[in-house]
Amino acid sequence: MIKKNTTTSVNPTRKRFGILGLVFISVVINYLDRSNISVAATALSNELDLDKVKMGLIFSAFGWTYASLQIPGGVIVDKIRARVLYTLILILWSIATLLQGLVSSFAALVGLRASIGVFEAPSFPINNAIATKWFPEEERASAIAFYTSGQYIGLAFLTPLLAYIQSELGWRGLFILSGIIGVIWAFVWYVFYRDPENHKGVNQSELDYIQKDEVKKVKQVKPFKWSDLKYAFIYKKLWGLYLGQFCLGSTFIFFLTWFPTYLQEQKGIDLMKSGIMGSVPFLGAFLGVIISGLLSDRLIKRGVSKEIARKAPVLTGLFLSSSIILANYTESQFLTIAFLTLAFFGTGFASISWIFVSTIAPKEHIGLVGGVFNLMGGLSAVVVPIVIGILAKEGNFEPALFFIGIIAILGFLAYIFLVGKVERIQITNNETQN
Repeated sequence: MIKKNTTTSVNPTRKRFGILGLVFISVVINYLDRSNISVAATALSNELDLDKVKMGLIFSAFGWTYASLQIPGGVIVDKIRARVLYTLILILWSIATLLQGLVSSFAALVGLRASIGVFEAPSFPINNAIATKWFPEEERASAIAFYTSGQYIGLAFLTPLLAYIQSELGWRGLFILSGIIGVIWAFVWYVFYRDPENHKGVNQSELDYIQKDEVKKVKQVKPFKWSDLKYAFIYKKLWGLYLGQFCLGSTFIFFLTWFPTYLQEQKGIDLMKSGIMGSVPFLGAFLGVIISGLLSDRLIKRGVSKEIARKAPVLTGLFLSSSIILANYTESQFLTIAFLTLAFFGTGFASISWIFVSTIAPKEHIGLVGGVFNLMGGLSAVVVPIVIGILAKEGNFEPALFFIGIIAILGFLAYIFLVGKVERIQITNNETQN
């Protein structure tokens, strides 16, 4: 355990919550730059004469690079300090976001969306590594739930704002302003973030508290070897997590890409009204992720098994996500939003799934497994926008909603039959030698 050269206090400081706030805002900006294209989609496609298949390709371009670079991203996170790495990637993806407002071709938009995927690839492995460094296991689900909620609460409040900005500045102005915000935040992050052992405001009591978890007691980080990749793929438990994350991501990607277009074209809701009504499902998802994290940690503190405390919210959430299909059976705008909110609440409720990376992955390879885990979730960003674009190319989104609902049920089944008992995978000496 690292000892700080500060006076130990009986009462631990609470700087970890300030750090959590920094991560939360970073996640909001991350998803601002992922989702602004969904708000701009109708105006952009009309001006540049892009059909739904092409828009599906633009939506998915982010996922191509984001997913493919998750494993390298996870490895990088284990090697480069979060303070430096997060600053760098924030600046780079924000510049790429800004440049989207300056181009006028399908190829350029695809290229810039792909570059944003490159630079955002390490972001969630960084978030998970920070949560692992700054929070003991008994608080970690709540911490993960809080920063994960940034993708929902941020979009809930930003969606109407983004619609307003576009109405005033056009879709180009929307991209340019989004990029400027990200560059500014990158410098704020660099000024204020430190790892716990380097943070001057953390006393020894808080350091002892946040380092009591066994993951943090690994004193030496073994150098990465390409042969280590096998440990991310040879365990059934991990494949259950990966498949579940792909399925969970599929619902989220619908809301992140095609949702505003669905409201405008399928349900006849105009841009400003869709911005306001479209924020309601994001609020539902926010409530889901917050309630899930607090409930899961409370159950752990009361001695409830990890089987129930950790898996039950994910299973419940995936099952509720399948209710998106119900929106196909109503013409009411109110009921449509209600069903979509229930489905997205379920997605949020299941979003503490990152806790399983910290809990189940071999302790020597948490960053690596986190990268693969996010890779599988990222594959949904590749597949889902294209599939929806094809299914809805004639303007009917009903087959697309059936597709999303069925995928959610597959994720539910993966957690039941593949993940099994919630316990850490131990790498034996024989496996290491082999």
